[in-house]
Amino acid sequence: MNTLPRAQETLYFQNAAGKVYHHPTGFVRLAWGAERASFETVKAFYEQVLALLLNSGARKILSDHGQRAPLSGPTQAWLTENWIPRAMAQARTRHCAIVEGADPLHRLSTQSVVSSSPTGFIFQRFPTVEEAETWLRSVQP
Repeated sequence: MNTLPRAQETLYFQNAAGKVYHHPTGFVRLAWGAERASFETVKAFYEQVLALLLNSGARKILSDHGQRAPLSGPTQAWLTENWIPRAMAQARTRHCAIVEGADPLHRLSTQSVVSSSPTGFIFQRFPTVEEAETWLRSVQP
């Protein structure tokens, strides 16, 4: 798979939760760190994701979970009840490709977010970044 577009990504934001990139093919990529981040840190991270979606016009997300620790219950609730509805309404975001994390507990946390998210927000889960990118390129925003 051609990794040149990933090499041309622009780093938009980073904190203890991870890094947020604008991908040249028109989506936002979240590269999560391995450390467990506080609710406030994750919230700040997602607020920057929303800002990038709004500023760039991108409407799709690739969330590369890698070694990410599971999200806390309050963080999951905030994500599904607050952030995702705002991303849908403000940035018209509807598609999120998830590259599965290595930790089985993390996968359970991810499933909880996926199953609790608003109707109309479409998640697909993938074992590799390349497969996630291919899917994102195939969907209409």
